[in-house]
Amino acid sequence: MASNVEAPERWYLALLGFAEHFRTSSPPKIRLCVHCLQAVFQFKPPQRIEARTHLQLGSVLYHHTKNSELARSHLEKAWYISQQLPQFEDVKFEAASILSELFCQQNLVDSAKPLLRKAIQISQQTPYWHCRLLFQLAQLHTLEKDLVSACDLLGVGAEYARVVGSEYTRALFLLSKGMLLLMERKLAEVHPLLTLCGNIVENWQGNPIQKESLRVFFLVLQVTHYLDAGQVKSVKPCLKQLQQCIQTISTLHDDEILPSNPADLFHWLPKEHMCVLVYLVTVMHSMQAGYLEKAQKYTDKALMQLEKLKMLDCSPILSTFQVILLEHIIMCRLVTGHKATALQEISQVCQLCQQSPRLFTNHAAQLHTLLGLYCISVNCMDNAEAQFTTALRLTTHQELWTYIVTNLASVYIREGNRHQELYSLLERINPDHNFPVSSLLHQGIAVFLSGTRFLRETLKMSNAEDLNRLTACSLVLLGHIFYVLGNHRESNNMVVPAMQLASKIPDMSVQLWSSALLKDLNKALGNTMDAHEAAQMHQNFSQQLLQDHIAACSLPEHNLISWTDGPPPVQIQAQNGPTTSLASLL
Repeated sequence: MASNVEAPERWYLALLGFAEHFRTSSPPKIRLCVHCLQAVFQFKPPQRIEARTHLQLGSVLYHHTKNSELARSHLEKAWYISQQLPQFEDVKFEAASILSELFCQQNLVDSAKPLLRKAIQISQQTPYWHCRLLFQLAQLHTLEKDLVSACDLLGVGAEYARVVGSEYTRALFLLSKGMLLLMERKLAEVHPLLTLCGNIVENWQGNPIQKESLRVFFLVLQVTHYLDAGQVKSVKPCLKQLQQCIQTISTLHDDEILPSNPADLFHWLPKEHMCVLVYLVTVMHSMQAGYLEKAQKYTDKALMQLEKLKMLDCSPILSTFQVILLEHIIMCRLVTGHKATALQEISQVCQLCQQSPRLFTNHAAQLHTLLGLYCISVNCMDNAEAQFTTALRLTTHQELWTYIVTNLASVYIREGNRHQELYSLLERINPDHNFPVSSLLHQGIAVFLSGTRFLRETLKMSNAEDLNRLTACSLVLLGHIFYVLGNHRESNNMVVPAMQLASKIPDMSVQLWSSALLKDLNKALGNTMDAHEAAQMHQNFSQQLLQDHIAACSLPEHNLISWTDGPPPVQIQAQNGPTTSLASLL
C-alpha cells in the first residue's frame, strides 16, 4: 500500500500525463490541458509541485493562447515560490526567462530588465542558466539599440564561460559581441576580437557539429565585414571556406550525447537556418560583384528552403532572412529589367512587415528605398523623391543614408531643374570632404556622381574589387563623354567593353545606353552594318523595357508609390492603366 508521501506524486503524475497528452494532440487541445493543470491546485500540493505547476500553466498560456495576463500571473507565482525553495534552479530560472519574454511582448521592458538582472545575480552557481540569462538580457539591450550595454554583457558572459571551462560558449559570447561591434562599426575593436575568436574556434576540440557551427558563425562575420567594406574580390577565399563549411555540416549527424559541461548546452543556429544564412551572404556577394544571374539562382534556392522551414518553424529570424533576400532580389529585378516582378516582390515584403511590427521598424527605410528605385525605373520622379525623403527620415544607418542620398542626387540630375538641391547633396557626399562611409562600393558611387574628373578613380576602385556593375556604368559614361568630345576611337574603346560587361551582368539600362552609343558611334565612323546591328539591339532592349514598364504600371501594387507614411497599406486598389512615360529611358 502506497504511503501518504507517494500519494500526491501519483495523482500529480496522472494529471500531468493527461495535460501533456492534450498539449501534444493534433491539433492541440489547450483548454483541456489547462483544466488538467489547474486541477492540481485542488489537491493542495506541496510548494515544489505548486511552483512547477504555475510554471507549466504560465508557459502553456504564454505559448498557446492570447491570455497574457493569466500567463503572467502564473509565471510570477512560479518565480516567487521557487525563490523560497533550495535547489530548484530549473523552475526558478525558466520562470524568470519566460516572464521576461512576456514583459517584452507587453512592451514592459523596464519590468523585464530588473527581473533578468536578479536572475543573473542568483544564478552564478548554475552555469547553463547564468549564460542563457546573460544572452537573453544582451538580446533585450540589442533590440533597444543599446549596443554598448549588450556588448558589456556579452563580455561578462565570455569571461564567465572561460572561468567555468567552456571555451565553446566563450566563443559564442565573443562572436556575438563581434557581430554587435560590426553593427556599431567599431572596426578597431573588431579585428583583434575576430583574431581571438579564430584561434578559439580552431583549437576547440568537441562535438563536430558545434565546432563547425562556430566556424560558420566566425566566417559569416568575416564575410559580412568584407562585404560591408565593399571588398568583393578580397572576400572570395572566406566565402569559399564558408560554403565548404556548410557542406560539411550538412553531412554530419546530430550527436545525442550531451556535453559534460552544462555551460556548453547551447546552439547558435539550427543547421537548416545556417544553410539559408550562407545562401544569403552568397547572394549579397553576387549582388555587389554584379553577378546577378547567380544572385537570382541562390535567392530562389534560399526562398524555397525558407518556405519549407516556415511550415514547421515560426522563428522570427526566418522572416528576417526572407525580407533581406527579397530586398536583394528586388534590386536584381530592377537592374535586369523586370520591374513588374520587382513590384510584386516589394508588395510581398510589405505583407511580411504587416505581420511583424518589429520587422517593419527594422526594414521600413529599406522598403521605401526600394520603392524609390522602382519609381526611378518607371520615370515617376516626384514619387521617387518622396520615397527617398521618407527613407532618409527613417534611417540612422550611415551606409544606407549615403546610398539613399546618392540615388536622390540621380533623381535631381534626371529632373534637370534641381541644380541647387543637387549641389547641396553632392557637397554632403563629396569624397574630398571626410566621406562618412567605409564601403568602397558606396565611395565609388559617390565619386561617380561627383563628376567626370573622378571617373578614372572610379574605374580604378571598381576594377580593384571586381565591382562589375560600377565598372560598366563608368565605362559607358566615359564612352559617352569621349563621343561628345569627338574622340570616337577612345569612345569605342570604352563602350564595347561596357556592353560586354553589361551583357554578362545583365544590366538592361547599361545595355540600352551602350547600344544607343554604339549605333551613333558606328554611324559616325561609317560602319553601316555595325550601326544597323546596334540599332536593332537598341530596338530590342527598348521593346523589352516598354512591355515591362506597361505591365508594372498596370499592377494594383503600382499604387504603393504613393505610400510615404505609417505602416504598409493592407489593401492595394487597382488602377486603370499606366500613368508614366518611358520617354526618358529610350
